Amino acid sequence: MANGGSVPEKVAWILVRDGRVLVTRSHGRDRFYFPGGHREPGESDGETLVREIDEELRAAIDPDSMVHFGTFDIGEGHPDHGPFRMICYTADHSGELTPSGEIAEKAWFRHADRDRVSAVDALAFDALHEAGRLS
Repeated sequence: MANGGSVPEKVAWILVRDGRVLVTRSHGRDRFYFPGGHREPGESDGETLVREIDEELRAAIDPDSMVHFGTFDIGEGHPDHGPFRMICYTADHSGELTPSGEIAEKAWFRHADRDRVSAVDALAFDALHEAGRLS
């Protein structure tokens, strides 16, 4: 957590293709999430994203192509999860997107599927839709 531990943070990858966005589901969970995860001590956002995407999807993120898409917060007292912050980036990658480790499956969701993702991910879904990137 880069913010001194006050709010848990996740660094997430936004990959949109043909009006759909990539999401993943971990073993034992029902909800889908953007791929990514929490920083290890001393990691930058880029280092975190490279490591997490390799671990989760066996793909290589190009850190030089990372562009901040948005930061989304769920406040204290939210019924699902709060407080929580998700810092989202788009980035180019190489390699197949193969679920690995904790990831049970990947899927490509449209905006209409937002009820199948976490509360903070739904905020990013709305931003992608408003930007005309998610059908």
